[in-house]
Amino acid sequence: MTHIIELLKVIVLGMVEGFTEWLPISSTGHLILIDHLIRLDVSAEFMEMFRVVIQLGAILAVAVLYFNKLNPLDPRKRPSQKKATWILWSKIAVACLPAAILGVLLDDWLDAHLYNDFVVSLMLILYGVLFIFVENRRRFQEPLIVKSRDIGYQTALYIGIFQVLSLIPGTSRSGATILGAMILGCSRGIASEFSFFLGLPIMFGASFLKIVKFGFHFSLPEFFYLILGMVSAFFVSVYSIRFLLGWVKKNDFTFFGYYRIVLGVIVLIGHIITSIIG
Repeated sequence: MTHIIELLKVIVLGMVEGFTEWLPISSTGHLILIDHLIRLDVSAEFMEMFRVVIQLGAILAVAVLYFNKLNPLDPRKRPSQKKATWILWSKIAVACLPAAILGVLLDDWLDAHLYNDFVVSLMLILYGVLFIFVENRRRFQEPLIVKSRDIGYQTALYIGIFQVLSLIPGTSRSGATILGAMILGCSRGIASEFSFFLGLPIMFGASFLKIVKFGFHFSLPEFFYLILGMVSAFFVSVYSIRFLLGWVKKNDFTFFGYYRIVLGVIVLIGHIITSIIG
């Protein structure tokens, strides 16, 4: 019975990761909340690695949904289309470079100093306010970039610099990149889509780094937890991505801004109560 309960916890954690990873609401903030409610019976070191590595399931969802668009070797594509796909990948590489470099250099420091409920709550609230502010400013403005091919290398680099902000827990990688892309003139749909693409190399790299640091000495239950968490994250991510793309066709991100603020306040209150009790 105990094993079944632990497996159900893993499935729930994977579902939370899959749904929140691609929405601009911080998967970290949600996993912290869920972790307080349903603690998985594993070591703190494994849990730290688990939260990151189950993102591989979410990455796979993007790879599956956008396989044709992101595959430069597709024999059905004309030479011009293959070239355009390679150019898209080069822009993704440029955008990922800042976060990749700083992520490797600052990973241990960030975990030691910023991975806590207080920082997460502040980032949730701060970026919630920013989303509301940006949407109000853009209300009567037409986006300058409405197709992914129109994103230039300079714009891609600037979006990548915004992605660096997501190294701070609670910011949300998708939130930082979507917000940055919108500020730079991208439509909501293109900002969301480009954010999905940037997630592929960044999240794969972050997962690989965490596995290397943890080591490959998983127990059998730990290994199974990782696989189950990734599978759960994959299926929910497919829905989450489709949900967001459908949402931005008819709505803006103001709702997510208010949602972040409410969640941030909840996390902050929980942090204060825990500090008083503990």
